[in-house]
Amino acid sequence: MTQKNVLVLCTGNSCRSQLMHGYLTQLLGEKATVYSAGIETHGVNPKTVQVMQEDGIDIAHHTSNHVDEYGAVPFDYVITVCDNAREACPVFPSSAILFHHNFPDPAKATGTTEGVMEQFRAVRDEIKAYARDFARQYFNL
Repeated sequence: MTQKNVLVLCTGNSCRSQLMHGYLTQLLGEKATVYSAGIETHGVNPKTVQVMQEDGIDIAHHTSNHVDEYGAVPFDYVITVCDNAREACPVFPSSAILFHHNFPDPAKATGTTEGVMEQFRAVRDEIKAYARDFARQYFNL
């Protein structure tokens, strides 16, 4: 099996796409190169890094990238993780299979510090389940 290229696309490449990027990288290993990008760049949210560390995945080295940076990459799969990204998603000149799931944006969470972190963890867990299902279905893992 040749290595596949997977792009996870979000609005700001700060939370949801970073979470999915972390899980898919862990799950797919050598079977795929995983990229994440936004239609804007907002920087990687420190709470995203924290909730991934709680689950044993270090994404502290991730950067927030703009989708235009990957124009030359032949993607096999593109996963949009928010409605805004799907609506504004550029057309990829490839035969990429497109997927979409609108996850809640934990960056919009309000309330106490612990309440906000609980919302980050809830979205993390939803994304982890989606990543596992994706890996199982498309990579036979």
